[in-house]
Amino acid sequence: MTNDQGDSHRQRSFGSAGLAAIAFVVIAFIVLTLPDYPAALVPATFLRIPLEIPLAGLALLLLPRRMALALSVCLTAIIAVLLFLKLADLGVQAAFRRPFNPYLDFKMLADGWNVLSGAMGTGKAALSIGATIFGYIAILYAFWRAQKRMAGAGRVDAHVTALAFVAILALGIVLVMLSQVVAVGSFANLRSPAYVSARIQLVLRSVADMRSFETELSRKDTLPPSDQLFQAIKGRDVVLIFVESYGRSAIEDPRYKPVLAPRLRAIEKELDSAGFSAASGWSLSPTMGGLSWLAHGTLLSGLWIDNQARYDRLMISDRKSLNRLFHQAGWRTAAVMPAITMDWPESSYFGYDNIFTATDLGYQGKPFNWITMPDQYTLSAFDRLVRHGEPDDKRPVMTEMALVSSHAPWTPVPKLIDWAKVGDGRVFDGQATSGKTPAAVWSDPDDIRRHYIATIDYSMQTIGDYIARFGNNAVFIVLGDHQPAPLVTGENASRDVPVHIISSDPQLIAKFTGHGFTAGMIPKSTDPDLPMNMLRQRLINQFSAP
Repeated sequence: MTNDQGDSHRQRSFGSAGLAAIAFVVIAFIVLTLPDYPAALVPATFLRIPLEIPLAGLALLLLPRRMALALSVCLTAIIAVLLFLKLADLGVQAAFRRPFNPYLDFKMLADGWNVLSGAMGTGKAALSIGATIFGYIAILYAFWRAQKRMAGAGRVDAHVTALAFVAILALGIVLVMLSQVVAVGSFANLRSPAYVSARIQLVLRSVADMRSFETELSRKDTLPPSDQLFQAIKGRDVVLIFVESYGRSAIEDPRYKPVLAPRLRAIEKELDSAGFSAASGWSLSPTMGGLSWLAHGTLLSGLWIDNQARYDRLMISDRKSLNRLFHQAGWRTAAVMPAITMDWPESSYFGYDNIFTATDLGYQGKPFNWITMPDQYTLSAFDRLVRHGEPDDKRPVMTEMALVSSHAPWTPVPKLIDWAKVGDGRVFDGQATSGKTPAAVWSDPDDIRRHYIATIDYSMQTIGDYIARFGNNAVFIVLGDHQPAPLVTGENASRDVPVHIISSDPQLIAKFTGHGFTAGMIPKSTDPDLPMNMLRQRLINQFSAP
């Protein structure tokens, strides 16, 4: 080989090793500086030197090749875990304003698919997920290949590249020392060990929490004597309505108050004309942005159910649900669940006499994207099938209902029609195919918010109109299940939801206004936010007191 050929070979070798080192640094830098919550996705977040990068780079270059290759596998696995956790954090923080918990959240993948495919369509959702997985694997492969090339670099190339990493490490150490002298945030640090340690601690706390929950389950329920249970509402139908994503922000946020406050005042006036009174307050939900069943389980069990593990354990416990207590006191119990389209094994815990899922409700119209049917049809079918469906059964009925028109993607927005024209639901076909597509709405955050409050407005208008027209002597408990996602509420919103008690018995309503509720349909901002698990006891006490 001539001198010119040798020089050319060394230049190509160094160029190859140098490019590999650059790829290694870029990928590691992006993963290590990637924040774990959406609000931190700003340029300033990335203005730091992760000291893990020069330390790992030096090890790859200076260790014997066999050890360096083994290290590359370990580093690729670490980057894979960190990238997965941070992407999961960003998604879970955006939806629920909390970090991803590996112990609790893997069970939500199927539910996430259902929501995503309903909002985007099955094809687009599958394509998006497939592209994400492909990109994830491609990044890891490129990272591993870069390390392999670095581990195989020649001695001279390795030493030259190592000098660059030494310079980066030295700069990082200087920045760390400078941050100790000057009261500024450090622009160099070693965060990944603390990040992983915090996640392990989170999992360990979740395991300990389940042990604590066993103690809570073993405590005896505090109930009035059986001959006093629910005697204040004896003989009346009781209708518990969860309104999807109906949170405190819908009433108090300046962006939504101009829409919903007039609606609630109009409902109050309509109810008053029909002989009904209302008391309203706040309740602290165990969840936000989704996982409605945690709120349902919390209210109905009287236990704080803020994660899937607690919910799953509750479902196989002997704790009596509010539904079972009503059944025990002489009510026929029913569930009206328009969002349930598959098997629902958890229903056995609640103790319903009758269950009406999406299929059972008989809707023949077109779905509103992910939403199986509009709330007006659900209430109409409930009136027909539950309240008047068993004329020979003289027992009053206690119904739990979860309305879904205000569920994301919030398009199209239904409109209230003449109740006499509802029929089998085909009258809503024109509404179901109108309006913007989910993709169009979700391309503009302001449009998302406009559609959100429009669906809440529709749901509350429909409930108020139903009660005023067909409520008769029934008692209604209307509440939100949780706040919508932070995209709608903002980052610092509470987890409170409104609660409305509506009845034609003013004495019953007075019991609530004397215990933290405000007369009418709009709670005061100063009213206490009763945790949802404690709301169950409040309902039992007020409905049972003579």
